[in-house]
Amino acid sequence: MKILIVEDELRTADYLSKGLTEQGCTVDMAHNGIDGQHLALTHDYDVIVLDVMLPGQDGFSVLRELRAVKQTPVIMLTARDRVEDRIKGLHEGADDYLIKPFSFLELLARLQALNRRGRKQEPMQLRIADLQIDLLARKASRAGTRIDLTAKEFALLAVLARRQGEILSKTAIAELVWDMNFDSNTNVVEVAIKRLRDKIDVPFGTRLLHTIRGMGYVMEVREEREVREVRDMPGEGPAT
Repeated sequence: MKILIVEDELRTADYLSKGLTEQGCTVDMAHNGIDGQHLALTHDYDVIVLDVMLPGQDGFSVLRELRAVKQTPVIMLTARDRVEDRIKGLHEGADDYLIKPFSFLELLARLQALNRRGRKQEPMQLRIADLQIDLLARKASRAGTRIDLTAKEFALLAVLARRQGEILSKTAIAELVWDMNFDSNTNVVEVAIKRLRDKIDVPFGTRLLHTIRGMGYVMEVREEREVREVRDMPGEGPAT
């Protein structure tokens, strides 16, 4: 999940950013309404967490500008507990509302619900051969054996599994998983792929995660004969 947090209280913003990052989310932050509006309009987010009381431009104004061009799900945060304020936010186009102080787990559950609503057609359970992935519970297992993954390893697995059969370049993976552009000499993707492969492939014998030399990586089921033929092609590097 890619999330924008627009919050001027630095402690609250940092707390949310750390907690959501630990859950495998990619998080952008803005500490005033002007920067928040710019990010919301120029980037695509799964959900936006928007404070009402912001310097430069309040959350209601940011929401109005956003709703003029986009329908990104928005959950508003506010210290105001007046019914009139909540009604105003919902009338302006907010999808949900939380009053400070709030539980992080409740916010996370609401964000996940908004994200699911925005991706109604996307299945929450993925299966590739004997590999099963539960996107909601953030669990993976193969041949009935639970696989322990870090937040980033699960995010990488989800990206590859959602695009089963599609070759993804290192640049694409870096942007989708780490939300960054990076120097082609950086080996962050190769290291992450190796660690993921060591967990989901190596103990089970049959490989699902393959390297396409000069192109990137793909997750798919392959017949053993097909794998041998690709390896034996003259002038081609190994597909592993």
